[in-house]
Amino acid sequence: MPEDLPLFYRHRPAEGDDSAPALVLLHGRGADEDDLVPVGQRLPGDRHVFSVRAPDRLGPGYSWYDLDLSAGGLEESQPDAADFERSRGLLDEFVDGLSERYGVDRVSLLGFSQGAILALATVLERPTDFEWCVALHGYLPDSHGDGSRFAGVEGFPVFLGAGDLDQVIPASRAERAAGLLADAGLSVTFRTYPTGHGIGAAELADLTDWVAECES
Repeated sequence: MPEDLPLFYRHRPAEGDDSAPALVLLHGRGADEDDLVPVGQRLPGDRHVFSVRAPDRLGPGYSWYDLDLSAGGLEESQPDAADFERSRGLLDEFVDGLSERYGVDRVSLLGFSQGAILALATVLERPTDFEWCVALHGYLPDSHGDGSRFAGVEGFPVFLGAGDLDQVIPASRAERAAGLLADAGLSVTFRTYPTGHGIGAAELADLTDWVAECES
């Protein structure tokens, strides 16, 4: 990992010129930087793919933040506020560093679970710095769900996927996020699938089609 970027990552260069757009992959709790690589490889178009590792060790994998369980069990949890803002800052530094390190100036985000939550919050903070966002099996954290962060987001494209059988992050939480984002003016595509907390074939197919349409 180059020392000028704050998070460990794997980089698959674009096949064409170096000015191709970039996709940043953000894995979920307990996974690592290899987890979403197959998803990134399936998406249409030529782009740099940066698969980023979360900063905190959790078992054999990593985590972006600890959980605040004060509202109930896992299915009602929120990000620990301090951890979340720290990781948000690290992701901001990483994205900003891509321009200097690789000459990348067009970036999109794709996150799963914790990575999806982080991705949604990040695009709300700085929507003009990204082209689109994919948030799979995540939700909009309370820190970013009250409307105060919804400035300059009109028309921003977001794809949200959820599992009807997901007992980690229920589909209702993703559905609520989709409603809030749509009401704020983002261009939201929301789909549910008969799956648990994972990305199935139908979800990946819909995502692939959506990315192709975004970039057409």
